[in-house]
Amino acid sequence: MRARARLAGTVAEVSDALPAAPPSPAPVLLDACRGRPTSTVPVWFMRQAGRSLPEYRELRARYGFSEIVRQPELAAEVTLQPVRRLGVDAAILFSDIVTPLEAVLSGIAISPDRGPVVDQPFRSAADLDRLRPLEPATDLPYVAETIRLVRRELPAGVALIGFAGAPFTLASYLVEGGKSNDYRRTKALMYGEPALWARLVERLADITLAALDAQVAAGAQAVQLFDSWAGALSEADYRRYAQPASARVLHGLAGHGVPRIHFAVGAGHLLEAVGEAGADVVGVDWRTPLDAARRRLGALAVQGNLDPTALFAPPEALDAKVREVLAANGGRPGHVFNLGWGVLPDTDPEALRRVVELVHAEGAGAGAGRSSAGPAAGPG
Repeated sequence: MRARARLAGTVAEVSDALPAAPPSPAPVLLDACRGRPTSTVPVWFMRQAGRSLPEYRELRARYGFSEIVRQPELAAEVTLQPVRRLGVDAAILFSDIVTPLEAVLSGIAISPDRGPVVDQPFRSAADLDRLRPLEPATDLPYVAETIRLVRRELPAGVALIGFAGAPFTLASYLVEGGKSNDYRRTKALMYGEPALWARLVERLADITLAALDAQVAAGAQAVQLFDSWAGALSEADYRRYAQPASARVLHGLAGHGVPRIHFAVGAGHLLEAVGEAGADVVGVDWRTPLDAARRRLGALAVQGNLDPTALFAPPEALDAKVREVLAANGGRPGHVFNLGWGVLPDTDPEALRRVVELVHAEGAGAGAGRSSAGPAAGPG
């Protein structure tokens, strides 16, 4: 016993004498989301996992979309592919905004051409009975396992972003039965039966929050709430019919301490209202100049906002568009470079890689020593 104690003491002394291992680098994206100065502007792309990558297409030739989502090894592989190929600062979980709904509601399918399709659209209060609460441990175990697998493989400086659909967008899919050009059924329900609408989006908010809670518990380091179709609403309608349910989700995540990103496409007229819902970062689509967005959002961090079609331009033209976005931000901290919407299917991955390299090179020292509110926080 004494010999063992002496040996333990010797090992402890040797360990104390060894230099401490250098700490792993924290993901730069997380600092940017919190408005802190960063060594460079972090960059990732919405819809970077899938569609445009040849290695993803090879998998899709053998497996369906939902098969990949439900097999953690495959979903983790697809999540990691853009990190390896493009050098982005974040991976985003490979899944779909209706994945939690598929787990609690029968009759939802993801069509390659149409996106989510609901075979029995919601039309009345009776339909609410079909929408039970989400139990992530039993309903979505494969999502948590995918996150755990990804975190094991991700480089220390690369963040993993979880995501979910905002209640308004999920409700629009349920009511319309799929994508819509005018959201006539959604708006008819909102205007005609506001109490039923409120119950629907509140229930969807609870499903979304449960899904995101589970993603963070499994290891997601930031989350993004996609409100894909909120741009179809006026500001007054957004504040009445969509913002409260999104706020329920975003405020419900506050205790986790992870950055919350909120993005709505075509929503330049809603920026202030989207920002007030409770996110740390507001995604800005390509229609709104980034400097104008920062003036309107004050101290909130921003994400965006290169036009996705710029990736099809000649290299020198693409470079110019990237530099325009960086210049509009003016070197202020609290900027996550992204597209103003998702990667288009025929995008050349080399164009994406070119953007990453240029942003990293020319965004070096972003906002060092400057306040995230900066000059952009003044009146617009």
